[in-house]
Amino acid sequence: MSARFWAVILVALLLAAQAFAQGFGGLGTRAEGFAVPQRGTPFTFPRDHGAHPNYRIEWWYLTSNLRAEDGTEYGIQWTLFRTAMEPRTEDGWTSPQLWMGHAALTTPDKHYVAEVRARGGTGQAGVSAAPFLAQIDNWVLQGEPGQGINTLTAKASGTDFAFDLKLNADGPLVFHGDDGYSVKSQSGQASYYYSQPFYTAEGTLMLPDGPVEVTGTAWLDREWSSQPLAANQRGWDWVSLNFGTGEKLMAFRLRRGDGADFTSASWIAPDGRLEALPNGAVSFTPLELTDIAGRNVPTSWHIRAPERGLDIEVEALNNQAWMNTSVPYWEGPVRIFGSHAGRGYLEMTGYE
Repeated sequence: MSARFWAVILVALLLAAQAFAQGFGGLGTRAEGFAVPQRGTPFTFPRDHGAHPNYRIEWWYLTSNLRAEDGTEYGIQWTLFRTAMEPRTEDGWTSPQLWMGHAALTTPDKHYVAEVRARGGTGQAGVSAAPFLAQIDNWVLQGEPGQGINTLTAKASGTDFAFDLKLNADGPLVFHGDDGYSVKSQSGQASYYYSQPFYTAEGTLMLPDGPVEVTGTAWLDREWSSQPLAANQRGWDWVSLNFGTGEKLMAFRLRRGDGADFTSASWIAPDGRLEALPNGAVSFTPLELTDIAGRNVPTSWHIRAPERGLDIEVEALNNQAWMNTSVPYWEGPVRIFGSHAGRGYLEMTGYE
């Protein structure tokens, strides 16, 4: 292939890295020409399980808390990001759609990470709604015909790890914020956001010491927008928590440089009924900082939601669960102690 061809590919990859580095696609910058979420827009399935190329940023984000027969805890992450340089689709290397995949496997003492990138329009990556398939290279999140995302296979691999999991949902989809219209700032930036938090999971982890059979739970987040953050928001702290009572909590804090943070949360009943908790109803207080390559990253938190009787500490299974990817961030499984007990996942961005 010509030198010019490879130059075009290099420029595309650099643009993708730059786009994701600006808060996963310049989330706080204006998005001229792209669609913007509107309150009251109904979701349509299976279509909305697929891609929305007229929006600038989108992701399919799976996390799973797992346990082996000997009691050892693990966590996995499978994520596909889509970002667009322009709000259009096109076949071939001129497509403005850019794709990035992140996979991780966390043990109590190791954190394995892999990243892959692709240009849209080439068949290397993409998402189809029916039957559902999210794919980049040989990583897949794949449904069965007629099942939507109720039954999934999740596969990914890196240099020192791989996983192959079967997921089955035993509860409904949940829609965050105002029926899936999720506000992210005092000035009103928003995204479309829904989740499937009711998966049971089983499968195999491949580690340097050999295969490990695991079972557990999993949580899939779906979100898309064009400018979901305000320009002065610097990062976020996000949790998805499964409590022993069968209840669940999704909560996030978006941080501003002046300390005027914005919070939002969803309290999810065992049957899937959701109560939206507004800005200020949930508090995040760091308890322990971990030095990760010179960064002070909070890996233990005090989280409170007084109106729900929630007063918990969240501790990392492995406080070195740093995603050393094009856009560095922290992501890993956590244990829950206090008024409620359980397991979940923590993500933190902007600690650079």
